[in-house]
Amino acid sequence: MSLVLSIESSCDDSSIALSEIEGGRLLLHRKISQESEHAAYGGVVPELASRLHAAALPRLLESVLPYLEDISAVAVTNEPGLSVTLNEGVMMARTFAMLRRVPLVPVHHLKGHIYSLFIEKETIMPMLVLLVSGGHTMVLAVRALDDMEILASSMDDSVGESYDKTAKMMGLGYPGGPILEKLAAEGDGERFPLPVPLKNSPLLAFSLSGLKNAVRLTIEELGGADAMSHRDRCDLAASFQRAVISHLVQKCRKIFAANKMENFALVGGVSANMAIREAFGGLCRDYGKKMHTAQLQYCSDNAAMIGRYAIDALSAGLIAANYDISVNANRKLSPGMRL
Repeated sequence: MSLVLSIESSCDDSSIALSEIEGGRLLLHRKISQESEHAAYGGVVPELASRLHAAALPRLLESVLPYLEDISAVAVTNEPGLSVTLNEGVMMARTFAMLRRVPLVPVHHLKGHIYSLFIEKETIMPMLVLLVSGGHTMVLAVRALDDMEILASSMDDSVGESYDKTAKMMGLGYPGGPILEKLAAEGDGERFPLPVPLKNSPLLAFSLSGLKNAVRLTIEELGGADAMSHRDRCDLAASFQRAVISHLVQKCRKIFAANKMENFALVGGVSANMAIREAFGGLCRDYGKKMHTAQLQYCSDNAAMIGRYAIDALSAGLIAANYDISVNANRKLSPGMRL
């Protein structure tokens, strides 16, 4: 048995996985979330996240010891993300690979999200992909392992970031996405006439800062977060989510009309939102496209998706020379760029 050990530490989830290089079976997957530690601050604190990774990753690594002799490669997320947390994973991966004298595979985090679709499945390409996460909102044309082009991206806040900030303004907890989704299911999305961003703009881009400001003004009109009733929160969550979905669908409709790829995928942490999945299921039916989504447990950051990418990367010979991996935390990603 030949295995790849994969490590993910790009933000606030420490994760390790073991995948069979031949056949792609996921043998082991472990994850420790830091959500409760960061909740008091309403968002991720990088220095705290780094310290928590430093404690969690060695504990997780103990779970692979029974398989030590079968590990033939190591993969690790090296970009993008928080530099202090990426470094924790990269240092562990480099040390392990050098001591074991096995190949080391650097993995772009966003490519990992795309490969979350293929965990214990065959790779499907080409396809259009909408990636919606805590740090990114973009549409990509995924043609091959080494040919993934950004077609449209966010001009400001990502979808996940907007959910978190909206929840914080409403006096709710962190992370905000699941909380707002649950409230929205009970609410009236027509009550508050929130604007759909860039509705009349020809730009193929995403922007949620204006919508976020409209939510802030609405909360002020209601007397502030403390004065809001449960009904107010449900209706505002539903109105916010309705505007977000309308924005995403409107821009993707233009891309669908111009692109003939028959496969479409929704990936990233926010892709677990059932209302967003339902809306894009309808859009795919309108354009005759086949929709793909990852299993819910693999939508958020995880090492299993990093390992799945590594399987194809190893086959293509994409390994780090001399175990040299640089951490690229903040490389700007814009339309026309290739991952």
